[in-house]
Formats: sequence, structure tokens, C-alpha cells
Amino acid sequence: MAYKNYILVCAGTACESSKGVALYEALEKELKAQGVEAEAQLVKTGCFGFCEQGPIVKILPDESFYVKVGPEHAAQIVSEHIIKGRQVKELLYDKDQTAGSSSDDIGFYQKQQRIVLRNCGVINPEYIDEYIARDGYAALEKVVFDMSADEVIKELTDAGLRGRGGAGFPTGVKWGFTKKAQSDQKYIVCNADEGDPGAYMDRSTCEGDPHSVLEAMTIAGHTVGANQGFIYIRAEYPLAIERLNNAIDQAREYGLLGDNILGSDFSFDIELRLGAGAFVCGEETALLASIEGKRGMPIPRPPFPAVKGLWGKPTVINNVETWANIPMILLKGAAWFSGIGTETTKGTKVFALTGKINNSGLIEVPMGTTLREIIYDIGGGIRGGKKFKAAQTGGPSGGVITEEFLDIPIDYESLQSIGSMMGSGGMIVMDEDDCMIDVTKFYLDFTVDESCGKCAPCRIGGRTNYNILDKISKGQGSLEDLDTLKTLALAMRKASLCGLGQTAPNPVMSTIHYFEDEYLAHINDGTCPAGKCKDLLAYTVVEDKCIGCTACARVCPVNCISGEVKSVHVIDQDQCIKCGQCLTKCKFDAILKG
Repeated sequence: MAYKNYILVCAGTACESSKGVALYEALEKELKAQGVEAEAQLVKTGCFGFCEQGPIVKILPDESFYVKVGPEHAAQIVSEHIIKGRQVKELLYDKDQTAGSSSDDIGFYQKQQRIVLRNCGVINPEYIDEYIARDGYAALEKVVFDMSADEVIKELTDAGLRGRGGAGFPTGVKWGFTKKAQSDQKYIVCNADEGDPGAYMDRSTCEGDPHSVLEAMTIAGHTVGANQGFIYIRAEYPLAIERLNNAIDQAREYGLLGDNILGSDFSFDIELRLGAGAFVCGEETALLASIEGKRGMPIPRPPFPAVKGLWGKPTVINNVETWANIPMILLKGAAWFSGIGTETTKGTKVFALTGKINNSGLIEVPMGTTLREIIYDIGGGIRGGKKFKAAQTGGPSGGVITEEFLDIPIDYESLQSIGSMMGSGGMIVMDEDDCMIDVTKFYLDFTVDESCGKCAPCRIGGRTNYNILDKISKGQGSLEDLDTLKTLALAMRKASLCGLGQTAPNPVMSTIHYFEDEYLAHINDGTCPAGKCKDLLAYTVVEDKCIGCTACARVCPVNCISGEVKSVHVIDQDQCIKCGQCLTKCKFDAILKG
């Protein structure tokens, strides 16, 4: 059936948590109530990426891009846009947008290039036919009938695809190891155990385009000689799990998974394995142990999983983003993909852009895009007009990127050269109000909590580092503590068993290198320049500004503010818990934070 309009409604986790489900149901109800259900097709999509503005509704063919849409707007959208053909201007992100102008002209999207996210926000991920309509499973057909295994591996190698899980190992080389390995059984594994704070790249891809992962894994099975695949995904991702299971069922029904795929003699199937949320299970050997039903703990390498992995058999492991690239590379060719990016890092990178940024969301940019372009052109600059201080890439294992490196191209080698790393794609932006000791404590606290405890350098070194940072944040540190932090970091890097312990000191080393003055202020002066460390703060009343309105005293949770009405108030420093409620409530700038 041909429709006059297509109403695309974001149904990713972020929008669903903001009444996205109720919005979809309201639009469905209004289309029927106003008698136009035959004129407009309602489509539930994956994440549009512009999470800051969700829930999002996009209407085709005129590309109208409505933001922060609620169920209460459904009747107006149907009556005005669908029936009368008039845009609802107050809901448009760009109030000057005219019908027919592409939503890609919005600044948030202009410098993006969506390969991994090509179908997110475009198709209904719950219907395989919509994926097939956009060349879905065409790459699998090409591989099964028209390409040899060596040709597939060569194409990926020539394309320059590197693993997007963090290490950046060449994908074609990894597949080649497993293909050459002699074994009666081989396995294909997708690492969807995304654990970095603030990261949701893989989750959104599984929610918005699950078939791209299934197709790529099946291609890998045919290439290396495997007949079984596993997707390891954390149980905290219920929507992604639901859509992956649905996609697996549909692929089996269409003969794209299971026995004799596409009528050939090739058989391959995929199962889900749910993780309990252990960050260490993002490390491949710990992940494999968890799939096997064991405690998720890393083991020394070599041998690497490509040769001896799941149940001791050769295993290809890639993360979600890596898998999602593969069908497009095999359809469009290595030259196309290698023409995107930098000399050493080809293609695009998906980032979860969060923190003190105006336009937070999921973005995909060509490798080589600068941090300045990401923060100011795509991200819309720092929230509240504050000054940019640093960006953290690589999650809790990464380093900070400071203002002097805003124009550095984003690729593996460039980030490593300044003490940071690509990681899986988390990017947290910080402003002038962030304390780097406080930020580093947060990451150390996370990695200490997530350490499996198997090796002493990580288990003891991480906790010791955290305790030293905690002491510094309270103004109780010494200059010798900085030397101890560096010594411990070096030991952890060299002696820890897996990547968690080896990279956990990165935030410590990075912030000491670039923000040593903040450490010295805490140690020598007993002050926190950013005003974040509570133990170094004091809230006082400015006498000539206080009018005795009692607002501060009324909100104080510990009743440490005293004073009569219309008289100057006093804060008892011994009782004050530094919550800042008095500062927030005072309308006369009579509370000084320092």
C-alpha cells in the first residue's frame, strides 16, 4: 500500500524512557480517530542519535523533523501535518525549516557520515523486510555464492577495517587467523557487553538495526568455517535483547539462519548469552569464560581466541560496531571504505557524546574529524556558555584531551600520542566547573569496583591509587603522593593480567600530566579550584548582602544556619555538610562558595 506520509517515531531506549511508547500509541489512536490511518504509515524506528531533543518524530516525504514531542502533540500533528499538510512550526528543531528541506541540514547531522547507524532512525528494526529493502542480506548472498573465503578476508584487509572495541586490531587479519586454524569446530562471537560509563553505541545499534549484526556474523561463519555464533549482551539491555531475539527468529524463518542458508550447503545459527553486567567481561577471554558458564575472569594470552577461544576452539570475536560495518564494505568495496578516514584509521567512528555539551547524543563521524568539530559543530558547544576544560575518551580506561588538542584528528594513533585512547566510543565533555581529581576518583572507583580481583597489580594497585586520590581530594595529600601514583601506574600497566588493570591508571597519568596545577592546589593550598571537592569547600554568608529572608535556613537539611528574620544569618562550619542548597536557594547572592 502506498501512503501519503510516513511518520517515523524514535523507539530507542532513550526516547522510550521519555514517553516514546505513549507518543507512538497516541499517534496511532489519532490517525484512527481522525480517519486518516490509510494515508499515513506509522513506523517505529531505532535511535535517531539526537538524544538531547528526544522524543523525535520525522515525517516523510517532506523531512519535517519534530523534537521533544509528547503524547499531547499527537492530535495536532495529525490534524495539521497529515490532514492539512502544514508543518507544526513550534515542534520543528529548526523553526525556519521548510517542507522538503532535508533534516540532514541540521547542524547536528551535517558533519556526520552514518555507515554503522545507516538504518537507525530509518527502518522499523522489528521487521526483516524493511532491512532487506535497504540491501539487507545482499552481502551475505554475495559471499555465499560469488566470493571465496580468501576474497572476503582480502576485501576487509584492503578496506583497512580495524576492530572498534578499543584495541583497533585489523579485522581481516583476525579472521585470517581463525580461517587457517585447523579444528573440527569454530565459533563466531559478538561482544555486545558495553560497560563504559555513558556509552550506549552498541546498545543503540542492536536496538535499531539488529539484522546488520546477524548478517555480518553469518558472513564470518561462512568465511572461516564456523556454524555457530553467540551474541554476548548484558542483561541490562532488555530492548536490545528483545529485538535481537526477534531478528534471529525472523532470519531463521526466511532461511537466512539455520540449515542450508539461501538454499546452499552452508548452515549457521546464532544464540544470545546474557551477561550480568561485569565490566571485565568486555575483555575477550573473560567474555568467553562467561559464555562457557564460568566466572568471567581473564586468562593470559597467547594463545589468542582467534586460534584457541571458546571451549578451546578457534573463535572470531568482534564488537557490535565492527560487525555493523562489514555488510556495507562487502557491498560497496574496499576502495569505498578506505577512502573514508585517515591514513592509518579507515572508515567512521560512533561516539556517545555526553557530559557538559548542548547536543548530547549518538554520533558517527569519519575518522580524522577533529574534537573541535565534534564539540562545537555537532555538539553545539559547552552547556551554559561555560569554558571547555577537557574531554574523556576511552571510558574509565582513557585519558583526557585538553583544549590545546581540540584540533587533533580523531584516530587511534593521534589519541595514543597524547595519552588518550579511542576505546569503544564513549566521549564525555567537561567544563570549567569540573575538578580533575574528582573526575579521576570517579573512574578509579569504577575500575576498582569492576576489577575481578584475579591479579594483585590491579586488585591492590587500583585500590591504593584510589585511596591516595581520595586523600588528595580532602586536602590531606603530599607531594610524595604524586610520585607514588606514577610508580603504581607504571606497575599496573606492566604487570596487570588484562586490559582493565593495564589501562585503569590512564586517567591518573593523564590528569597529572595536563592538570598538575590542580593537584598542587589541593596538596599545597588545600583548595579545589573548581569548587567540587566538598572537604575543601566552605559556604559563608556575605553580611552586606544578606537581608535575613531565612530562605537558606529553611532549606538546610542539617539546620546549621541560624539567624533571626531580617538579620544577618550565620553558617555553622562544623555542622555544614557542603550540600550547596543554601547557595541554590538564595536570590540575593548572599552565599559565598569558596
